[in-house]
Amino acid sequence: MSTTVSAKRLAKALASHNIFAEREGNILRVQSTLRSDVRAEILLPDSLPLEAKAVSQLLAFAGMRHPHGGHVCRACATPDFHPGAPVPVGSILVTNHDFVVPESIGRDINCGMRLHVLDVPLERFLAHKERLIALLKGDLLEAARNVPTTPAAMTALFSDGLGAFWRAMRNTREGLFAHIDFAQVEAETARLFAASHIAGNAHYAPEALQDTRRGLLRDPGLATLGAGNHFCEFQTVSQVLDRHRAFELGVRPGQLALMVHSGSRDVGSYIGTRWMDRAKAEWPSGVKHPESGLYGLCGPLAAEYLTAMHAAAHYADANRALIVELVRQRIRQVFGDQSMPLVCDVPHNIVLSEAGGNVHRKGATPAHAGQPLLIPGSMGDDSYLLDGLGHERWASSASHGAGRAVSRMEMAWKSKHDAGAGTQRQFECITLREERRIEEAPGAYKPIGPVIESQVEEGLVRPVAKLAPLLTFKA
Repeated sequence: MSTTVSAKRLAKALASHNIFAEREGNILRVQSTLRSDVRAEILLPDSLPLEAKAVSQLLAFAGMRHPHGGHVCRACATPDFHPGAPVPVGSILVTNHDFVVPESIGRDINCGMRLHVLDVPLERFLAHKERLIALLKGDLLEAARNVPTTPAAMTALFSDGLGAFWRAMRNTREGLFAHIDFAQVEAETARLFAASHIAGNAHYAPEALQDTRRGLLRDPGLATLGAGNHFCEFQTVSQVLDRHRAFELGVRPGQLALMVHSGSRDVGSYIGTRWMDRAKAEWPSGVKHPESGLYGLCGPLAAEYLTAMHAAAHYADANRALIVELVRQRIRQVFGDQSMPLVCDVPHNIVLSEAGGNVHRKGATPAHAGQPLLIPGSMGDDSYLLDGLGHERWASSASHGAGRAVSRMEMAWKSKHDAGAGTQRQFECITLREERRIEEAPGAYKPIGPVIESQVEEGLVRPVAKLAPLLTFKA
């Protein structure tokens, strides 16, 4: 049940879930009435919807304990907060350094967003748009891409990250790699978020992608968007809000931009599933299993999980970079030489060891002081480039989007009874699956304005530029 977060309606909506809530401005404090030590904070303007299920899920995670000493230090959520499976999206969980919760980020490890800008005048882009759509539809939606890799390059990627992958692929001048500017992509890789440079271990990654008996292989998941709310979107820089910072990041008013949202695909599923299963299997014998069905890992196993997780995270980095390279090469084919420089690439589904503990972000973006980040709106709403401000109360985090207001199932139901449901705002979506236009229509998401404004007011982020959607690809 969704409800606007006014005091009386909130109490009524949450009471049956044994949840007490009180509001202070844009901050909602919630607590279990069954366990006084289980509490959390949600940054959520009272104009935005809240589902009791999401609050119950957040408190279930806030109440996690491990017999060997693992515990949750803090639980909070950003304004795009909504139910997940089983972790609410937009949640941040901080545990002690010897404790991790694999299920907190699940299978879509290092799902994140990447932003590039390009210097093609809008009028020229629109004049050649149909040709570009035809080319990218094949690459992004119809599996026409040619992205060969070698087992050695994949092993290097899983262990040492994207930079090692580029170095291993330099001599494979075939398909996409025949036209890559390796100097450029290596320089861009050096500017990735700090977690991208933490070592993983190829031992935890799928053996099929590292089989040295094979020559070139074509991984069906690499350079693919994935389903759900993942996308590749052309945008226009409609407004610069911080001229000095925008200049530093190479962003100007009127520029075109490319934003990519994707993750670790089958590799993340492979690693995430195994570690969620292992967390349950490693639960101490003779100790009652948690009623929530949520399991963590303590001690050396926690450190081992983080190493395995980073192997999947490196794959997600490569996935986004290669999607961009597919687009960059098509842009050059249609519009001539374009560098399409990187602005930023940030994760929003990852566990990172930081000063205060292990920070688990599920659909939440790191927002450390001075760190650029992205908060996209729907296909019919603005997206934002921002700087983090390192707010300790929110574990130096921010939202990863506007957040769903209506579930996919409900959007499908509405579409059968109201042909215009959720589609009042203009958008252009290129997809092979008609249900994507329904499930991901602008009306399925919260308005981006209050989501951004509340985080600016609370001091989580500072806006740098606003980007308007132009053309969206969804698989």
